[in-house]
Order: sequence, then structure tokens, then C-alpha cells
Amino acid sequence: MNHAIRVHEHGGPEKLIWEEVPQPDPKPGEVLVRHKAVGLNYIDVYFRTGLYKAPSMPVTIGMEGAGLVEAVGDGVTDLKVGDRVAYAGALGAYAEARCAPADRLVKIPEGIEFTQAAAMMLQGMTAQFLVKRTYAVKRSDTILVHAAAGGVGSILVQWAKHLGATVIGVVSTQEKADLIKGLGADYALLTSENIPARVREITNGAMLPVVYDSVGKDTFTTSLDCLRPFGLMISYGNASGPVTTDLGVLAAKGSLYVTRPTLNTYTAKRDDLVATAKDLFEVVGSGAVKIAVNQTYPLKDAAEGHRALEARKTTGSTVFIP
Repeated sequence: MNHAIRVHEHGGPEKLIWEEVPQPDPKPGEVLVRHKAVGLNYIDVYFRTGLYKAPSMPVTIGMEGAGLVEAVGDGVTDLKVGDRVAYAGALGAYAEARCAPADRLVKIPEGIEFTQAAAMMLQGMTAQFLVKRTYAVKRSDTILVHAAAGGVGSILVQWAKHLGATVIGVVSTQEKADLIKGLGADYALLTSENIPARVREITNGAMLPVVYDSVGKDTFTTSLDCLRPFGLMISYGNASGPVTTDLGVLAAKGSLYVTRPTLNTYTAKRDDLVATAKDLFEVVGSGAVKIAVNQTYPLKDAAEGHRALEARKTTGSTVFIP
């Protein structure tokens, strides 16, 4: 027997329907994964609401999971039944069991639990490319992270500190400010403050080389106003809605750069996926970055997790248990 959360029509969390589905057989190049944990990410909300289009409807959403290999399709040589595996970026995670492309899976090293792995694959690998490749954070840098208490944000704070940067985190409540200070943030600013003015004060007018922004529409102008000339605005999420702006603003504010990166692009090649996951597992294994699974729900109650995420009531990572 196999169950999954399926979305038959776009809308609110109530559109997440728990139902019985056939258990698939792995095709050539695939393996059947029996999930032990499934990660919740904001991209799941985008697919639920229709901001991102699924290939077909009804759709099982979810991009991240960890579990055991239960069956192996033809042509798969580097995975076997019983292997502990994790993945990010393969739509269909909100299920007790699912088939996934073998070349998108990585083995979970000893010492990493299923809940940790499910919580960190998408968020952690995103943080990895953001601080290592989209912008290579250096010891002399001062950086700003919006939604710093969230899944990716809390990892970014820790990893950037590990790399020696001065980290400014922006959060919505004092409780979250205390949390990110505990993660190593040098400054914890509240969304109610004048963020560019505070950045100017902190940097003695120099402003920032880079801003990490997963909020989108509500913070886009604020992010640009925190940058020094030629600075880079990394927009990697749309929690408040998509950004629409005239590119002329980049010229007016100092010949700025903006990029909209995705994990799928940065890990499209198998070698890049393996290297990114390896770097993540190593930094977590060393203790330099801790993965905080602060909320868990039964997978059948995924709607509750979505409501909490959208209400900004979550911190760190949220994991569903099938």
C-alpha cells in the first residue's frame, strides 16, 4: 500500500489531499525509495498555488526526501537495495514511496540521520552554492541575509560565519533575532527597522557587496538600497510574491547586479551534485553548520506545515514523517 499527498487543483493548504496511490515500479535508471523523512520548502507552496507549473495534474509535490532504496531499475549500478539515500530537486516527494532518477540521489554518510538529510538537501545545497559559487563569501565581507531564521537563511548565517564573514540577519520577531544571534549572526535586524539605514551605520557608509534575498517583492528595493556600487543582489525566492521591476533601477542605484539562481541549474551535472552534497555533508559533519529540524508533522498533515510556513511561524527546517 502506498499513500501520497496530491494536489488536484491549485489553491490553499486545504488542496493538499492524502490519498492511496499505486506503488510504482522503477524504470531503467530509477530506484524505488521508501521515504523515512520528507523536507518542506517554500517551493512546495509555489507548486501548490500554481506560481510554478507542475508538468501535469493531479501532482504530488515536494522536492526533497530521504529514505531507503527498496528496488532498483535496470542500468543502475551504484545503488543497491538497503542503501540510505537523499535527494533534492525531484518533484514528487510527498509520498510514502516514490521512484526517483538514480543520478539525482546521493548516499547519506554515517552520522547523518534521515530527518537531518531530508531537512538539508535542498536548503543546504542551496546555501552551499549561494556562499561558494553564486558569490564566494570571503573573510573580509559583510553580508546580509533576509529571512535569516528560516531554513536556508539559518544555514547561510552559519556557513558565512564559518567562512569568516560578518553577517547581518534580518528577521520578523525578537524571538527569531535571538535565534540567529545564537547561530552566530553579528547583527540581528528586525523587518520593522530601516534596514538600509542600519546597514549604512554598521558598515560606516561602505554598504554591502552582496545581499541574499528569499522574500521577493516586499524586500527587493530594500535589498538594492543595501548594496554598494557594483554590488550583487541574489534573489533566490518569492515568499512575498514575485519581483517585477524596471531594470533601469539597477543603473540608478549604482550599476548593480541581480541574479536569480536555482539549485537545479547549479547541480544539473552529476559531478556538481555530488560535489555540492559532499561539501554540505562535510560542513555539517564537522559541526560548523547545524541543521535544526524545529518542526515535524505526519506527512498526511502536510497542510498544517504549509500553514505554519506561510504564517512565518516556523524557524529552521520542517520535516514530514510518512
